[in-house]
Amino acid sequence: MSDKEKITVKLKHGDWEVEISCPEDKVKQTVENVISGIDTKTSVPSVSDDPKPTISSRITKSTEHVICRDLIETLWQENWFTKEKNLSEVDEELSRRGYHYDKTSISHSLKDLVRENILTRNGSMRNYRYVQKRPPLQ
Repeated sequence: MSDKEKITVKLKHGDWEVEISCPEDKVKQTVENVISGIDTKTSVPSVSDDPKPTISSRITKSTEHVICRDLIETLWQENWFTKEKNLSEVDEELSRRGYHYDKTSISHSLKDLVRENILTRNGSMRNYRYVQKRPPLQ
Protein backbone atom coordinates (compact mmCIF):
# COMPACT_ATOMS: atom_id res chain seq x y z
CA MET A 1 0.00 0.00 0.00
CA SER A 2 1.45 3.37 -0.95
CA ASP A 3 1.57 6.39 1.39
CA LYS A 4 -0.91 8.19 -0.87
CA GLU A 5 -3.58 5.61 0.01
CA LYS A 6 -3.01 5.90 3.77
CA ILE A 7 -4.35 8.42 6.25
CA THR A 8 -2.57 9.11 9.53
CA VAL A 9 -4.63 10.14 12.56
CA LYS A 10 -3.14 11.25 15.87
CA LEU A 11 -5.32 10.91 18.97
CA LYS A 12 -4.50 12.30 22.39
CA HIS A 13 -6.73 11.99 25.42
CA GLY A 14 -5.74 12.25 29.06
CA ASP A 15 -2.66 10.13 29.64
CA TRP A 16 -2.57 8.37 26.29
CA GLU A 17 -1.57 9.29 22.79
CA VAL A 18 -1.72 7.11 19.69
CA GLU A 19 -0.97 7.52 16.00
CA ILE A 20 -2.89 5.40 13.50
CA SER A 21 -2.10 4.88 9.82
CA CYS A 22 -4.67 3.05 7.76
CA PRO A 23 -6.47 3.11 4.42
CA GLU A 24 -8.85 6.05 4.01
CA ASP A 25 -11.93 3.84 3.86
CA LYS A 26 -11.00 2.15 7.18
CA VAL A 27 -10.34 5.30 9.29
CA LYS A 28 -13.64 5.35 11.18
CA GLN A 29 -13.60 1.63 12.01
CA THR A 30 -9.92 1.66 13.01
CA VAL A 31 -10.30 4.71 15.27
CA GLU A 32 -13.41 3.24 16.92
CA ASN A 33 -11.54 0.00 17.59
CA VAL A 34 -8.55 1.81 19.09
CA ILE A 35 -10.69 4.03 21.31
CA SER A 36 -12.85 1.17 22.54
CA GLY A 37 -9.69 -0.69 23.52
CA ILE A 38 -8.13 2.23 25.41
CA ASP A 39 -10.79 4.34 27.09
CA THR A 40 -14.47 3.50 27.45
CA LYS A 41 -15.32 7.12 28.37
CA THR A 42 -14.34 8.41 24.92
CA SER A 43 -16.36 7.83 21.78
CA VAL A 44 -16.30 8.89 18.17
CA PRO A 45 -19.08 11.13 16.89
CA SER A 46 -20.88 9.96 13.78
CA VAL A 47 -19.06 10.82 10.59
CA SER A 48 -20.94 11.61 7.38
CA ASP A 49 -20.81 9.22 4.47
CA ASP A 50 -18.52 11.67 2.66
CA PRO A 51 -15.57 9.51 1.54
CA LYS A 52 -13.14 12.46 1.73
CA PRO A 53 -12.99 13.75 5.30
CA THR A 54 -12.27 17.46 5.65
CA ILE A 55 -9.95 19.17 8.11
CA SER A 56 -12.98 20.09 10.19
CA SER A 57 -13.81 16.39 10.72
CA ARG A 58 -12.26 15.85 14.12
CA ILE A 59 -12.42 13.09 16.65
CA THR A 60 -13.52 14.58 19.94
CA LYS A 61 -15.09 13.53 23.16
CA SER A 62 -18.82 13.29 22.58
CA THR A 63 -19.66 13.81 26.22
CA GLU A 64 -21.10 17.12 27.39
CA HIS A 65 -19.34 20.37 26.53
CA VAL A 66 -16.92 21.31 29.30
CA ILE A 67 -16.24 25.00 29.82
CA CYS A 68 -12.82 26.31 30.69
CA ARG A 69 -13.91 27.83 34.00
CA ASP A 70 -15.26 24.48 35.24
CA LEU A 71 -11.97 22.77 34.39
CA ILE A 72 -9.97 25.39 36.28
CA GLU A 73 -12.32 25.08 39.24
CA THR A 74 -11.69 21.32 39.15
CA LEU A 75 -7.95 22.03 39.39
CA TRP A 76 -8.67 24.17 42.45
CA GLN A 77 -10.79 21.39 44.00
CA GLU A 78 -7.87 19.02 43.48
CA ASN A 79 -5.63 21.49 45.38
CA TRP A 80 -3.59 22.10 42.24
CA PHE A 81 -3.37 25.80 43.11
CA THR A 82 -1.75 25.30 46.53
CA LYS A 83 1.43 26.65 44.90
CA GLU A 84 1.40 29.68 42.59
CA LYS A 85 0.84 28.90 38.91
CA ASN A 86 1.17 31.23 35.95
CA LEU A 87 -1.08 31.28 32.88
CA SER A 88 1.26 29.04 30.88
CA GLU A 89 1.30 26.40 33.63
CA VAL A 90 -2.51 26.36 33.73
CA ASP A 91 -2.62 26.07 29.93
CA GLU A 92 -0.10 23.19 29.99
CA GLU A 93 -2.07 21.31 32.67
CA LEU A 94 -5.36 21.65 30.80
CA SER A 95 -3.63 20.49 27.60
CA ARG A 96 -2.07 17.56 29.44
CA ARG A 97 -5.59 16.55 30.47
CA GLY A 98 -6.77 16.74 26.87
CA TYR A 99 -8.46 20.16 26.86
CA HIS A 100 -7.16 22.86 24.55
CA TYR A 101 -8.35 26.42 25.10
CA ASP A 102 -6.75 29.62 23.93
CA LYS A 103 -4.92 31.52 26.64
CA THR A 104 -7.41 34.40 26.49
CA SER A 105 -10.22 32.07 27.60
CA ILE A 106 -8.07 30.65 30.35
CA SER A 107 -7.09 34.13 31.51
CA HIS A 108 -10.73 35.29 31.65
CA SER A 109 -11.71 32.18 33.62
CA LEU A 110 -8.88 32.74 36.09
CA LYS A 111 -9.95 36.37 36.49
CA ASP A 112 -13.54 35.24 37.23
CA LEU A 113 -12.29 32.89 39.94
CA VAL A 114 -10.24 35.72 41.44
CA ARG A 115 -13.38 37.91 41.56
CA GLU A 116 -15.24 35.08 43.31
CA ASN A 117 -12.50 34.88 45.98
CA ILE A 118 -11.61 31.32 45.05
CA LEU A 119 -8.17 32.25 43.72
CA THR A 120 -5.94 35.23 44.29
CA ARG A 121 -3.36 36.59 41.91
CA ASN A 122 0.07 38.00 42.60
CA GLY A 123 2.42 39.85 40.29
CA SER A 124 1.81 42.41 37.60
CA MET A 125 -0.03 42.53 34.27
CA ARG A 126 1.19 39.83 31.86
CA ASN A 127 3.02 38.18 34.74
CA TYR A 128 0.28 37.10 37.14
CA ARG A 129 0.61 34.01 39.29
CA TYR A 130 -2.54 32.40 40.66
CA VAL A 131 -2.90 30.60 43.99
CA GLN A 132 -5.89 29.38 45.96
CA LYS A 133 -7.32 31.99 48.28
CA ARG A 134 -9.24 29.41 50.24
CA PRO A 135 -9.15 25.63 50.18
CA PRO A 136 -12.04 23.74 48.60
CA LEU A 137 -14.73 22.40 50.91
CA GLN A 138 -14.24 18.72 51.56
